[in-house]
Amino acid sequence: MNTPVCDFVRAYAEGDPVRMHMPGHKGRALIGPEALDLTEIEGADVLYRARGVIRESEENAARLFGAARTVYSAEGSSLCIRAMLYLALLTAKEKGLPARLLAGRNAHRTLMTAAALLDIEIDWLLPAPGEDLLSCGADAETLENRLNNGSYMAVYLTSPDYLGRRADLRAAAAVCRRHGVPLLVDNAHGAYLKFLPRDEHPLSLGADACCDSAHKTLSCLTGAAYLHLSGNAPESWAARAEQAMSLFASTSPSYLILQSLDRMNAELAGDYPDWICRAADRVADLKKILSIEGWTTVGDEPVKLALDAAARGYTGTQLQDLLRRDGIECEFADRQYLVCMPSAETTEKDWGRLLAALRAVPPKEPLAGSAPALPVPERVLSVREAMLSPRETLPAEKAVGRVLVDACVSCPPAVPVVIAGERITKQAAACMAWYGITECDVVKSV
Repeated sequence: MNTPVCDFVRAYAEGDPVRMHMPGHKGRALIGPEALDLTEIEGADVLYRARGVIRESEENAARLFGAARTVYSAEGSSLCIRAMLYLALLTAKEKGLPARLLAGRNAHRTLMTAAALLDIEIDWLLPAPGEDLLSCGADAETLENRLNNGSYMAVYLTSPDYLGRRADLRAAAAVCRRHGVPLLVDNAHGAYLKFLPRDEHPLSLGADACCDSAHKTLSCLTGAAYLHLSGNAPESWAARAEQAMSLFASTSPSYLILQSLDRMNAELAGDYPDWICRAADRVADLKKILSIEGWTTVGDEPVKLALDAAARGYTGTQLQDLLRRDGIECEFADRQYLVCMPSAETTEKDWGRLLAALRAVPPKEPLAGSAPALPVPERVLSVREAMLSPRETLPAEKAVGRVLVDACVSCPPAVPVVIAGERITKQAAACMAWYGITECDVVKSV
């Protein structure tokens, strides 16, 4: 597969031009890649008005992912999430539907900031009894009941979640289709799912739109992401996709990031999917070994290793510190879990070092206690009203009864305990204490 963005930039750099344009480094090395760092000059195309090399590259990506339209982001999946919601909101307004979203509560805080920007109300799919805060509660029966009893512009699910657990997107998509409601998926952690022996990408399972972070599980630079639109999405979305992205995006996109997305197409069209499959096999083998040796793993995502550290007798942060001493830096840890994010680029040596380090951790008595249940949300203000209110900062234990003003008070990794506009209850304060949240911004008293 060709790489039109990379080819243009390299040819320009090798031509040794006099750069009377941004950026100010003029191609001279400060940290290394400056010669390939351009702006939207003649021939480089214009992101979000792409008609040349960027559009050609995006069309390559769309073919690889099976999308009707793919648009690049140089600002991560956060930008794509805002654009998805904007597209769904436009369609809802055209149909006379309310600006109301039905969403899994395990959403990233970006959803809350997008809701504030677009003045969208959110009704929540909450974890089922006994499930932890990072769970969603988006089974097909629950979704069916909620859609039977409410009018929504879209359904929004996060899958995979940070611990590698996946929603049944095929069932969710079937429910959404019956009700004529678009399904939007935060697939930031699952770009690689398209390239497994059994295609498990959200678009292939029936989602109307999704975001993929190419930098999280593929080999792109940080900030590289895709907005993918399905052929089943409302017809207007493909035509409006660039406008939706440009509404929230910088007018100075990184051409280094765009080149990494462009080059990733060639890799995915080559043998990179074989590398992904080998990584998935390696994770499966590692999970089996660790299970035999007394570890408890979490989630079914093929290329992610989430460990219940508390079941081993450690907090996640204690286990993280032990691995760090062996030169292993993990993705995430909290009081209960440790998350490792390998990829197709993880070497056999790295796999061996990780297994050896885990084997060196002696088992102890499991830790008692678990995270408190998620409080039932008590909405007082809309997200937008709350975030635009005067604020003051209080210790969390003294904020009970007050209304949160920030986007969300979140447990790691940015999953909300309370969101802007909700009242902070005793249960919410208990959750915050468990996750080490010591203060929060609330609507200022008058």
